[in-house]
Amino acid sequence: MRKNILISTGGSGGHVVLATIMHEHLKEKFNIFLTSDQRGIKFLNKEKYNLKIIEVPKISKNIFLLPFQFFLFINSIIKSFLIIRRKKIEIVISTGGYMSLPLCLMSKVFNKKLYLIEPNTVLGRSNKFFLKYCNKIFCYSEKIKNLPERYKKKISIINPLIRQEFYETHKTEKTNDKINILIIGGSQGARLFDNIVHSIKEINKKYKLKVYQQTNINNFKQLKYYYLLNSIENELFDFDADISNIMNKSNICITRAGASTLAELVFLNIPHLTIPLPTSKDNHQFENAHFYHQYGCNWIMKQNEINEINLTNKLLYIIENREDYFEKIKNMKNLNFQNTWNNVNQRIIDTINEN
Repeated sequence: MRKNILISTGGSGGHVVLATIMHEHLKEKFNIFLTSDQRGIKFLNKEKYNLKIIEVPKISKNIFLLPFQFFLFINSIIKSFLIIRRKKIEIVISTGGYMSLPLCLMSKVFNKKLYLIEPNTVLGRSNKFFLKYCNKIFCYSEKIKNLPERYKKKISIINPLIRQEFYETHKTEKTNDKINILIIGGSQGARLFDNIVHSIKEINKKYKLKVYQQTNINNFKQLKYYYLLNSIENELFDFDADISNIMNKSNICITRAGASTLAELVFLNIPHLTIPLPTSKDNHQFENAHFYHQYGCNWIMKQNEINEINLTNKLLYIIENREDYFEKIKNMKNLNFQNTWNNVNQRIIDTINEN
């Protein structure tokens, strides 16, 4: 009989992408249910998944809001209780974040198996809280910061969770003869990345560029006008775009350092300049970027280093230093050795079935 698995997600696009990838890996062997908060819904095709909404309040420092937030949290606990009971859930999988707290709590109350996913190189606070009670935690490396030594036996190492369409994308051979720059600001949008266009303008005076830029749809008109004014070929897209094909057309990327985005760029062998979000919890974006930097896959600039002159000089270095550029491609190919959908799929299913 097929087991019933509940995947809890929500919040940012990064969390939701992990849930959808895990859904694809497990749907042939198990009955899969998803929960998300309202923020995560915009990243999901509601028709594709057996989906329930559980809204989990983020605790505010405003003491006057605490009674209302407490009521909402109790409501999320009740909803989680009912879902696990009515759907006869046997396994709960959490992608992390406070939105998974009620379901993780209920998995303990019902004595259900709990699996955590930690895509970052720094253990998230929600995952750290439930580490004691989980069966396994899926990680991309054994070297996870803030993970207590006594729980390292719970780590199940997998290759980074990458959407299936990336495995189906024919990887183009990267060359910087034609310069296609991809700018990714993350699912939450990033004002900094809209301002990077001033450096792009300077580069375009020396090299003919095409820019692919992810941005909030509200910025399309302004950016289109700027690129037109400066004769820069461009394509703008939002989070819902076919990102695997857009990435595959690019040979240089400027990006934040979300775990999923970096894993996808490395898989497609795209050298990338990372600008980690300095306000990310426990500085996990910098640690994500540094993880791949140790393997020689990227360049890193801190946000406080970014200005038009510094960024322009860095991009010129990347474009003109061909030896370094192609060395990074070689390093990414080595890192991707044996990273196949089937290998990742088998590892996940074996881990879930072993207990």
